[in-house]
Amino acid sequence: MISVPKYIVKAIEQLEAAGYEAYCVGGCVRDSLLGKEPDDWDVCTSATPDEMKEVFAGFRLIETGIKHGTLTVIVDREPIEITTYRTDGKYASHRRPVSVSFIRDLEGDISRRDLTINAMCCDKNGAVTDMFGGTQDIADKLVRCVGDPNERFEEDALRIMRALRFASVLGFTIDPPTAEAIHNKRHLLEYVSVERIFSELKKLLCGKRVEAVLTEFTDVFVQIIPEIEPCIGFDQHNIHHCYDVWTHIVKSVASVRPDVRLRLAMLFHDIGKPDTARFDPDGTGHFKGHPIKSAEMLTEILDRLHSDNATVGYVRDLVVEHDNRIPVKRKNVKRFMAKHDFDFFMDYLEVRRADTMAQSDHMKTEKLEELEQLALIGVEVNNENCCLKLTDLAVDGKDMISLGLSGRQISGMLQRLLDLVVDDKLENDRAVLLEYAKERLR
Repeated sequence: MISVPKYIVKAIEQLEAAGYEAYCVGGCVRDSLLGKEPDDWDVCTSATPDEMKEVFAGFRLIETGIKHGTLTVIVDREPIEITTYRTDGKYASHRRPVSVSFIRDLEGDISRRDLTINAMCCDKNGAVTDMFGGTQDIADKLVRCVGDPNERFEEDALRIMRALRFASVLGFTIDPPTAEAIHNKRHLLEYVSVERIFSELKKLLCGKRVEAVLTEFTDVFVQIIPEIEPCIGFDQHNIHHCYDVWTHIVKSVASVRPDVRLRLAMLFHDIGKPDTARFDPDGTGHFKGHPIKSAEMLTEILDRLHSDNATVGYVRDLVVEHDNRIPVKRKNVKRFMAKHDFDFFMDYLEVRRADTMAQSDHMKTEKLEELEQLALIGVEVNNENCCLKLTDLAVDGKDMISLGLSGRQISGMLQRLLDLVVDDKLENDRAVLLEYAKERLR
């Protein structure tokens, strides 16, 4: 039995008292059966929109989705989306129904939904109604379409990405007929907006089964990011690598913390390798400049997917730095943190660790130990609140002006002082810094 919130029970009872059916439906039922707290609770009902407005006449109503049968009702200060049972007409451009028809039949409404795990409902007491085997699919950890998967994806191609996302996030496998339909209908994704694809992709990348999904449905990801294709099967011919470029990328994605920026960084960190590959006479592969090439490519890809600029910039910086093997020395760590910041430094180490975990065993232990040492130095520097930025210096532009400097001389001297402080060659003390600056002017 599912525990239904009191404000939802109140809304359902309001509808039932007027002679209508009403059930909790969709994601809230799925999440409850998975033992998760639902983000929101949706209700479906046999009442038409006009009938709902009569039933909830004393409540605050939001009619934004009313023409599609959805009325938002505020109950005990909580918004509830209540939707009339409906069937969809023909779909336009493999995305949206041209029309909807309101019906009184619950099964007719449920049968139009995408996946069995999203096609369950429960009454106000938490008793589940499951017409298409969703509860068994949850038990079997299976993603399966309601009815014919080819028809479901023809109707709305975004369902392809949703199925993959649920498989990744929930750790489920995809039912063979559904998987076959995903492969066969992947071309329909061209009808889906890039914003919706990118939204699903980001969630998918952070899922617990992302490695399997990226591996089993590589053709789908090539459909939305064609730049992936040259990486598939591209042998690196290098002692540090035991996988082709795409397999290495996939394993590195799964090896990093499920933060969307880190996972995007791993997805793109080596995408430029095929374009930069050079081979010695003995066949050994080298990929000089691949971080810059990968950064250029990911910038174009993420712009095409309408990513926000902040994400593009952060992911690009991580990819540019991912092959930068800074020496395990305090001054090198401080320089890196001065260029970026502590949080970026720690993310950079995570990216390098994930990259290493997806490589061969050659020197893997030494590489990982080196990263641990760098992390310890970084934490130490951060805890000491070391001077790393111009604003951290004990002197400023006014002090330089008082010494007779002007224009670019001011910024040049301040940068010189900062470099010396970062390298532990000067103490960040006002008197010490002023004395050094005076000496340079004599």
